[in-house]
Amino acid sequence: MSEHYVKVKIHVEQIKPFGEDAEKQGVDAEQEQEEEQVAVSSFPPASVSPDPPSITIAGRDVSNTFKHKGTSRIKMGKDDKNICGKHNLDVSLHGGRNVNKLGHERTLHIKGTGQILQGKNNENNGVSMHPSKHIQVARREDGFKLARKRRPVTVDTSKAKTSLEALKLSIRQLKWKEFPLGRRAPCDIYWHGVSFHDSEHIVSGQVNKFPGMIEMLRKINLSRAVRTMQELFPEEYDFYPRSWILPEECQQFSTQIRMVKENDASVNPTFIVKPDGGSQGDGIYLIRDPSDLKLMVGSQAKQAVVQEYIQRPLLIDKLKFDIRLYVLLKSLEPLEIYIAKEGLTRFCTEPYQEPSQKNLSHVFMHLTNYSLNVHSGNFVHSNSQSTGSKRSLSSVLYRLAAKGVDIKKVWSDIIALVIKTTIAVVPELRVYYQAEIPPGKPGPTCFQILGFDILLMKNLKPVLLEVNSNPSMRIEHEQEMAPGVFEYVPSPVDEEVKVGVIRDTLRLMDPGHKRTAISNLRAGGLDHGEEIPMEAEPQDRSPDEGALPSLCLKQVYPKYTKQFNYLRLVERIAALFIRFLGVKGNMRLGPTAFRTFIRTCKLSNSNFSMASVDILYIDITRRWSGTMADSREAGMGLQAFVEAFFYLAGRRFKSQPLREQVASLLELCEAQLETPPPGGEERRSVSCSRALPRSIRTQTLPHPHQLSSPGPLRRAASQDYRLHQRLKPRSLRANLEN
Repeated sequence: MSEHYVKVKIHVEQIKPFGEDAEKQGVDAEQEQEEEQVAVSSFPPASVSPDPPSITIAGRDVSNTFKHKGTSRIKMGKDDKNICGKHNLDVSLHGGRNVNKLGHERTLHIKGTGQILQGKNNENNGVSMHPSKHIQVARREDGFKLARKRRPVTVDTSKAKTSLEALKLSIRQLKWKEFPLGRRAPCDIYWHGVSFHDSEHIVSGQVNKFPGMIEMLRKINLSRAVRTMQELFPEEYDFYPRSWILPEECQQFSTQIRMVKENDASVNPTFIVKPDGGSQGDGIYLIRDPSDLKLMVGSQAKQAVVQEYIQRPLLIDKLKFDIRLYVLLKSLEPLEIYIAKEGLTRFCTEPYQEPSQKNLSHVFMHLTNYSLNVHSGNFVHSNSQSTGSKRSLSSVLYRLAAKGVDIKKVWSDIIALVIKTTIAVVPELRVYYQAEIPPGKPGPTCFQILGFDILLMKNLKPVLLEVNSNPSMRIEHEQEMAPGVFEYVPSPVDEEVKVGVIRDTLRLMDPGHKRTAISNLRAGGLDHGEEIPMEAEPQDRSPDEGALPSLCLKQVYPKYTKQFNYLRLVERIAALFIRFLGVKGNMRLGPTAFRTFIRTCKLSNSNFSMASVDILYIDITRRWSGTMADSREAGMGLQAFVEAFFYLAGRRFKSQPLREQVASLLELCEAQLETPPPGGEERRSVSCSRALPRSIRTQTLPHPHQLSSPGPLRRAASQDYRLHQRLKPRSLRANLEN
């Protein structure tokens, strides 16, 4: 047991019922004797006063941690001072937050007695006995009974697909109610296996998919989003390999590689080609020359991304491996990100050698995808989490730590990578959401578990390979029992990691738990000394959750808002974009709306007329419409609007670096929008967490409904940006928790 736990045994030697009612009931004090344990750090002697049975310690109700064994209550006379009978209470108090400070009051309502033990620390650790009329006691007996009778959370699992087994185990552990065939009445949570649209006409509850997440995390869109951030913050986004989008950038790729080789004949880089919509390693191949690209599939051009191949990865047992890290995007407004403390490592099944023309086709050597390597004769299924071809992340980190590796530094770099990547994709997700569920239309709240695939280089720098919108949640693996005969058998390492992730995701999304109010968050982060409220394990848990382990999900945002909030410039551009969309459910900006944006923000002048604005719109829109093969709408999308915004910022503030140009233009536009328009027209809004009150949405950057008065937010963001320029965070090690 931890050192924070101290058992203090309180013996109340003579507790005797007073009053005629107690005598008539014939209450035997011996039968009332019981031992109860409550987790706090210390508990002083206490005074006694009558009150309904419940437990309040330091103003916090923890009555659900006591189990009432008595069946009758004892009424005490108001003026009675003698105490008879005998009660032994073995109370172990868990500490935590200065519970033992001088002058800090504690009260303990004794179950079955109607008495309150109340104490107050003083210099002598003594207790002053005083009447209870001067003490404010929380009376929550009724609330406690309601909590015990709270109906179970309902989960629709009819569309869960491959995650069904892990989901069933999680629901069973939580003692919630599953509806495997769906339900006519609304459920609290809908668990989809593929996308937001697996079930239609959901108008309430929570869905475990965001609209647009599949599209946003395709190889091409993810590369474009990260590339935009690399233009603004090249040093912060150097964890993503240099990429080219095919087929539109094929000529550019060929030219750049040819120039590199002409400048240095000894340089012969390797590249990896990934199909845009590919998964499980399907269609991936390595090349060393642009002429080896496979650009056509039949008569159609093949959409793909070509990236620099990491030739010197970190090896364990001479094998290349990658990390599958599970990340919960809990909400967009406010932005909340959780990282699983445990993950998986997937190993190749052939000893690694640096790429050469001879081994480029050896997929078991170069590709870490489980779905590929499982078919290798060298693949090892193991019941141990520290051996085999799939291991737990903690076992690998422990092994690296034994070799002297600074694991805290590695983990902090991984956290930074996850937060930065999420910040890069959030702007487009906001646009998808407002198109799917426009303001005023009923709709569910969304959350989603993402799978980050991360590779550690030989120098321990993490590199982002890809982000999976639908990471596999299978807890069994396919094993060949006889030639040609395969069966699914349990995988201990998968079950340990994935069931914990799903179970604790459900716990965090439990509709019965109130969200933590984040009222003191601002666009510029927190002031020094302020503490970011974390929604840790809920305090008002139902009694059934008492036996569950602590959460395996660690909040990293908004916890680290101060370090990363300056990166959210593109979200502010997206807020402008959404504001001027006009038609609800639209995702593209028409020419009239673009002109309105220019005119409202007063960006046109004698050198940049409205005719020039139209030409800019036509040029950028035409170019982007040619790159979006599945475009269903005409007009300017967010990525095209961001390019136009960068162009306008460059024209307006020529002497500054790009990110300062963009920040300056944002301040200018937001300042122009501070004054409400004539007639007090209400601004449109977008909410990805409709259950949250408006007052809570102060952590994020200005949103469309906030643009009418963004002055304080803009100033806070500018101050945060200038602070970051003076003191860039090199590592999160100082702030990390184990």
